Amino acid sequence: MIEIKMPRLSDTMAEGAVSTWRKHPGDTVEVGDVLVEIETDKAVMEYEAYQAGTLAKILVPEGENAEIGAPIALLDDGSGQAAGSLPDQGPSTERTVVTSDAPAITPTVSVGANGGTRQIASPLVRKLARENHLDLSHVTGSGPGGRIIRADINGLLANATAAPAVVPAPTPPVPPAVAETAAPALAVPETDDVRGSRSVPISNVRQVIARRLSASAREVPHFYVTAVADAEALMDLRATLNAQLTEAGRGKVSVNDLLIRACALALREHPDVNVSYAGDTSTTMLVHDRVNIGVAVAAESGLIVPVIRDADTKTVTQIGTEAKNLVALANERKLTPAQVAGGTFTISNLGMFGVEHFTAIINPPESAILAVGATTREPAAAGDAIALRYRLRYTLSVDHRVIDGALAARFLGTLTKLIETPWMIVA
Repeated sequence: MIEIKMPRLSDTMAEGAVSTWRKHPGDTVEVGDVLVEIETDKAVMEYEAYQAGTLAKILVPEGENAEIGAPIALLDDGSGQAAGSLPDQGPSTERTVVTSDAPAITPTVSVGANGGTRQIASPLVRKLARENHLDLSHVTGSGPGGRIIRADINGLLANATAAPAVVPAPTPPVPPAVAETAAPALAVPETDDVRGSRSVPISNVRQVIARRLSASAREVPHFYVTAVADAEALMDLRATLNAQLTEAGRGKVSVNDLLIRACALALREHPDVNVSYAGDTSTTMLVHDRVNIGVAVAAESGLIVPVIRDADTKTVTQIGTEAKNLVALANERKLTPAQVAGGTFTISNLGMFGVEHFTAIINPPESAILAVGATTREPAAAGDAIALRYRLRYTLSVDHRVIDGALAARFLGTLTKLIETPWMIVA
């Protein structure tokens, strides 16, 4: 009998939800058959069988969550061992990717000077452990060879951060007279008939969004720079391009496609904006040679940011085609981990909803995000006259720890120049 365990399907995944069982108890399972669809923090993904047999029992029904490494089903491989004879392992704390055909990875250990052993951890983990007084002896590593990586100690770091630095002074006892007259605490009802409220489960994607954006807003010192561009030439260029593309039987390009390409070119000119910073304890930042633009998509399951890789080397029509495909996959919850990983800069566009101006929260570990408003016609100076012209507003949110105001302003200056002379975007 083989235990099918919840795999790690993305780098930020702590648990998964069983979306749909494609096999049911009694069904024959061949190698490569899709066993189950699992909802991760980014998408719904198919999980294939690595050994043949008969699905004996489903341990985690559809709609329920399980931690990484926890058994979710039993596969009868013909060995003759009954499901009930498996030893009780208790609650699973395994955090490595364990599949039904592969042995669990044994964490690599090294021998210390006193003859004991210690687990191997990455340099960043060792540094964080020293600074936060973390005990790594009970941490299971999910890196290569069982190495402990940053994601494995998130819980320990959160507990260390939440612990008070000093012991508070004891609270003086409440006098009996006050205690007798104190009003009892109000109990929160499970249902709210007054407001007609109901409890709605939050998806894994939404939970991860909440955690990541809360951490970003709380820990990253955001700095905002807003600019406005005359977009008359940009709209004329788009109209001309789309007329020719339609005549050729090809797909149209959007304003967002042009902006993605413009941002990519501006990042190539200002590489110090195309950076990542690990946190306050880090002594270095990463300057990325590749320009990978994340596009914020308001999917039904939550905010998803698929990534267009090497956007500075692609044409506007290539970007448009890729963006449409990624948006469709996001809405169908079929994005792969590779399609949402590796972003170096993000664009969030609410212009299609009529929003003129807003600010966006940085998508960690990136250091900048551009919030784009609607392209609207408004009175503007045209030489010595006043005329209605298309105007576009956008706000750059930056991590002030690694990007200062002057650099952000220079980046927006380059972006504005590209928007106002759009032939440079497609040249």
